[in-house]
Amino acid sequence: MASTVATPMSLPSSAPSAAPPSPGLDRSAPATSGQLSPDDVELLAKLEEQNRLLETDSKSLRSMNGSRRNSGSSLVSSSSASSNLSHLEEDTWIMWGRIVNDWEDVRKKKEKHLKDLVRRGIPHHFRAIVWQLLCNAQNMPIKDQYSELLKLTSPSEKLIRRDIARTYPEHEFFKEKDSLGQEVLFNVMKAYSLVDREVGYCQGSAFIVGLLLMQMPEEEAFCVFVKLMQEYRLRELFKPTMAELGLCMYQFESMIQEHLPELHIHFQAQSFHTSMYASSWFLTIFLTSFPLPVATRIFDIFMCEGLEIVFRVGLAILQMNQAELIQLDMEGMLQHFQRVIPHQLDSGPDKVIQAAYQVKYNAKKMKKLEKEYTTIKTKELEEQVEIKRLRTENRLLKQRIDTLEKESASLADRLIQGQVTRAQEAEENYLVKRELATVKQQSEEATAQLEQARKTISQLQEQQQPQRKGGPRYSEEAVLQLERELVQARLKEAESQCALKEMQDKILDMEKRNSSLPDDTNVARLQDELIGVKIREAEALTGLKELRQQVRDLEDHWQRHLARTVGRWKDTPKKNAVTELQDELMCVRLREAEAQAELRETRQRMLELETQNQIHSNQLRRAEQESRCLNDRVQALSSQNKDLLSQLQEIKRRQAEIECKSKEEVMAVRLREADNIAAMAELQQQISELEIQKEEGKVQGQLNHTDSSQYIRELHDQILELRQEISCLKGQRGVSGQSKFDGLHLVNHFGGGNLESYHSSDEDKSRETSPQEVPSPDQRGVSGPTRIRLSDPNSPTQTAKKRKRRRRKN
Repeated sequence: MASTVATPMSLPSSAPSAAPPSPGLDRSAPATSGQLSPDDVELLAKLEEQNRLLETDSKSLRSMNGSRRNSGSSLVSSSSASSNLSHLEEDTWIMWGRIVNDWEDVRKKKEKHLKDLVRRGIPHHFRAIVWQLLCNAQNMPIKDQYSELLKLTSPSEKLIRRDIARTYPEHEFFKEKDSLGQEVLFNVMKAYSLVDREVGYCQGSAFIVGLLLMQMPEEEAFCVFVKLMQEYRLRELFKPTMAELGLCMYQFESMIQEHLPELHIHFQAQSFHTSMYASSWFLTIFLTSFPLPVATRIFDIFMCEGLEIVFRVGLAILQMNQAELIQLDMEGMLQHFQRVIPHQLDSGPDKVIQAAYQVKYNAKKMKKLEKEYTTIKTKELEEQVEIKRLRTENRLLKQRIDTLEKESASLADRLIQGQVTRAQEAEENYLVKRELATVKQQSEEATAQLEQARKTISQLQEQQQPQRKGGPRYSEEAVLQLERELVQARLKEAESQCALKEMQDKILDMEKRNSSLPDDTNVARLQDELIGVKIREAEALTGLKELRQQVRDLEDHWQRHLARTVGRWKDTPKKNAVTELQDELMCVRLREAEAQAELRETRQRMLELETQNQIHSNQLRRAEQESRCLNDRVQALSSQNKDLLSQLQEIKRRQAEIECKSKEEVMAVRLREADNIAAMAELQQQISELEIQKEEGKVQGQLNHTDSSQYIRELHDQILELRQEISCLKGQRGVSGQSKFDGLHLVNHFGGGNLESYHSSDEDKSRETSPQEVPSPDQRGVSGPTRIRLSDPNSPTQTAKKRKRRRRKN
């Protein structure tokens, strides 16, 4: 088996051995030069030039040495080319050389011929370059990014490392741990996981990359793998959903049903699904199921024609082994696919490829199957969505039932608690009434005894009156006994009154507590709510049971539908028409179930809204009651506030009147004090004037030698009178001068410049002075005295002035 081969157009990384070119090619060149055309000679010259370039690349030399050690085969070199040319047909070399040189023209003009050549097999020396040309992977821009991608970190590195050891574990190039093959395989898988992050890394893709690395360097293998993923449907196969793989399984099963109906029936009887043996065929292009030379030949055709060859080869394998497979059970068929079929192909791939192209493959029918599969998947998705929606509604209904059960239990607890409380209160009320009746009875008895005692006393008193007249009939001991009985009766009456008061207090307390409890109407409303909740709970349970029954019916119909669709390909057209009608009936039932579910959901929502409406109406009723109570309280408080404001205004008015009266009294006191002060000042001034007159009289008497003793005595008398008046005024001032006066400043001048200051607190009052009594500054020399004109004719000032006038007249 040829493992690692080089191409005439390959890059230096896939260089052959490090041995120098042997003269074998030189010896064969003259022998064949006469028979080769100029184009062939040119092609051989290019091969020689490429080999010389390969020898200069040390890296490629190391790569080839490792490849030789691991795989046991060599790439094309100058020494191996001559030996291989001796074993290959020259016309095949020349033909593929021309095809490679004129690839574009051959691809456009001779496409059918090219397909025939690929089906016969691509020479392993040309396989790498032809694969690149078939998938148009040359000169891709992503090739320049490969080295940069290797420097990055991929999230799939651990998975890639784990699966590398499972890729071609018996192949020399990959079996050793950390070998060159495993390293380059890791690099390519890592680079692609970074380029296509949606796919990342998927198991099975490493076998395709490993086959590419057996034929070409890692950069070229990376480019070819990117093209295969993008343009050969492999990317859809390796996506996480693997939707394309499901489509391939559906198409392949339909082909089996059409071409091998007996085998298809046997597979169904044994529950041997197509994915159990054919999924690896499509994911790895038979690389994990067939020997490597056979898989490589099939891969040649896959590079040219796509996944069509997989369908053909798979059906051919089943045709070749139909007789054996029909006789086996499931385990036997699995063993047959894993062990027997690979050994059948050891002889070579020609037989299976020839059988594959005898299989009828209709591309239009495959497209139709693709549409049918899409329709089926869409219906399945819709049904899954419907089932998911029904399950969600079921879960919501369960939650609603749990909520209703909790509400029902809460209402029942409240109702029971209220009834128990009312029963306890009724029992306590009954006991209190009994005690009250007992106390009343005792009180009546005590009252009756008291009345009887009073009657007895009155009778005794009536009897005592004639006894006083006629003599004492009863002793003092009987009277004392009657008094003691009277005292005891009064004590019993007092005790009964106290007990009666206590019972009345208890009755009031019980009435208050009873008023705080829910009344009969509230209890009736709670009972109605509880009944409504129970009814809604029962309806919800009924709806849940019906939905569960619908889900079970839908599952049964779905299973029958699956059973019908599985055997649809072998049925007659009439039966297919019946099946389509059944499918339509299934769709109608699904829509009917959906409508019923929506109706149930609507009813459930209506019940919820009714419950919420009742709850809200009860809350509104309670809120209205509370608002009425609050309004009553607000009105009462507003009336109290008005009364308080009126009282406050009355108090302020009284306070203002009291302040006015106090101010008037203070003003009157201050005026009287001012009059007294002015009178004292006037009298003192008169005294000083009289003394001056006395001195003047003495002087004049001495000068006139007249007797002035009479005049002096009169003056002494006047002085004494004035002093008495001053003492009287001082006494009056001491009586009325206890109130303090601030602010009114009175200045009086006495003889010789003596000053006295008096202060009053009423500075804002106007002060009037007599113009005759205020001397000018020129006459005084200093500020003159400030006097207050008094309107009272009986004031001391007016009296002093009158006396002064009389003395002057005299």
